[in-house]
Amino acid sequence: MTDPKSPANSDAEDAVTLTGHACVQSYLRSLDNSPGVYRMLDAQQRVLYVGKARSLKKRVSNYANPKGHSPRIERMISETSSMMFLTTKTETEALLLEQNLIKQLKPKFNVLLRDDKSFPNILVTTSHDFPQIKKHRGAKREKGDYYGPFASAGAVNRTLNQLQRAFLLRNCSDSDFETRSRPCLQFQIKRCSAPCVGKVSGEDYAKLVRDAQNFLSGRSTNMQESLAKDMQQASEDMEFERAAALRDRIRALTQVQTAQGINPQTVAEADIIALHLEHGQACVQVFFIRANQNWGNRDFYPKTANAAEPEILQAFMGQFYSDKEPPRQIILSHGIEDPDLMAEALSGKLGRKVEILVPQRGEKQELVTSALRNARESLARKMSESATQTKLLKGVAEAFDLDAPPKRIEVYDNSHIQGTNAVGGMIVAGEEGFLRNQYRKFNIKGEDLVPGDDFGMMKEVLLRRFKRLQKEDPERKSDMWPDLLLIDGGAGQVSAVREIMREMNVEDIAMVGVAKGVDRDAGKEEFHRTGKRAFALRHNDPVLYFIQRLRDEAHRFAIGTHRAKRAKSQLKNPLDEVEGVGPKRKKALLMHFGSAKAVARANLSDLLSVEGVSEAMARTIYDHFHEKG
Repeated sequence: MTDPKSPANSDAEDAVTLTGHACVQSYLRSLDNSPGVYRMLDAQQRVLYVGKARSLKKRVSNYANPKGHSPRIERMISETSSMMFLTTKTETEALLLEQNLIKQLKPKFNVLLRDDKSFPNILVTTSHDFPQIKKHRGAKREKGDYYGPFASAGAVNRTLNQLQRAFLLRNCSDSDFETRSRPCLQFQIKRCSAPCVGKVSGEDYAKLVRDAQNFLSGRSTNMQESLAKDMQQASEDMEFERAAALRDRIRALTQVQTAQGINPQTVAEADIIALHLEHGQACVQVFFIRANQNWGNRDFYPKTANAAEPEILQAFMGQFYSDKEPPRQIILSHGIEDPDLMAEALSGKLGRKVEILVPQRGEKQELVTSALRNARESLARKMSESATQTKLLKGVAEAFDLDAPPKRIEVYDNSHIQGTNAVGGMIVAGEEGFLRNQYRKFNIKGEDLVPGDDFGMMKEVLLRRFKRLQKEDPERKSDMWPDLLLIDGGAGQVSAVREIMREMNVEDIAMVGVAKGVDRDAGKEEFHRTGKRAFALRHNDPVLYFIQRLRDEAHRFAIGTHRAKRAKSQLKNPLDEVEGVGPKRKKALLMHFGSAKAVARANLSDLLSVEGVSEAMARTIYDHFHEKG
């Protein structure tokens, strides 16, 4: 890969003063037929478009031609005042670089995948004698067998619940496993075989693990039949408790398969990707088929930039698989621009052949038809919700005298109990409703804050929020700057927040305080703005309901974050902080003393009497607790 190219002659050096086709034309002399990636920039050096080319010279010459372009491309060329180029060794490398740059730069005229979260998997660990089954999201660093992806956390949780009933595998952590002295609730409700206390032998547990792995791998055709024979034999041997347990496992397996709905016979591993385009808006529906089982579906709404189906689908695939492992087959509703090139790029990523299909008949075509129907219905709901949201945002602008409907509303709230485990929450709403992937939580760090000082907490949250914004986007080019802030509180809070905003030099952002009003009843809220009298909206105003929903969502998010933080602190075992005390020593100490509090109160001689605790370790434990108190 070479450095960005620039025009090689004086005429080309004047390209900064040119725009449109003339600007593009000025770069032709400096280009050759190498593959690579090009960027088109406007007068403010903002990236308008990122594209890849088999031959940079041929692609740029197409743009230099003033005829034969769609209105979208013509507008893009007209705004272009400079270009940048990166050559690559192959067109495949250019394709991968193009999609990385699109995700990073988010150009105005490119198709953009806006919601690109990672997908959860099911992990069966292999680092323990009694493997654990659990949900996993993120990098696959932990040793074990991964099964997925699943479309959502809900899909994983539902499957895990049924798998625990069917295979009785533990879901507790290794540290919990090591310290248990009696079966937990999971054993009581028949979702675990309790290997932690020897209720199942290592050999029998290993068989359960193999059965679960076979099921998740699609090798379960005879599993229910085998279990039915075992149940019949147990019944004949009058082992009725074992027969009942086997019956429950068969039911659980059946429920898993029923809940999955679509279970194709001829498609073992594939992603079904269907696109529905209507009035310039798109919905892409993705179904995950693994081990001949449907592991859920997810809908996406990419920014289309008025592109056609082949370009939208190709851009979606490039960005979607940039940080995900592709399956062996990708089944599409429409053809893409460069199917062979995309298949080559994905095959290189996977390390084995990836096949891209657009089926015309058979079960694969039926799967695409089903995904298309889902995409069409999802887009219809989305467009209906967007129309309602647009109307509400116009109402907000009228109610609060804003210059235009806000595109981004940020709502802040704090949560704590007498100052402990204090957190601040920020939720975001815009033209597409709640933008949950942009919610933020703030662990309150101020050591000089008085417990319960809501003003101080709000000041810390806003200072941290706007300092980061000013650092990352000082010129406000991105869409991360809010048009309206909603603060939970009345005149006092509004005055305090206004001072913070003045201190941060962001006074031009509209801000409204939402007070509970008379008797703190919903529907009697008062709205406070700097330098204006408080007012209320009429009781049945849709804008009032909208503001209430925003405030309630912020409150829900802050409360949930606070509860999670409090629960984590309550579950923390003081022994976890003692250097050198691992799961086995912790279990021995708890078995001997009964609780961590008793360990903390124990003297040296008592600690020395615990099996596995040396004199040096006893001194470490004793000093840890007594130095603190």
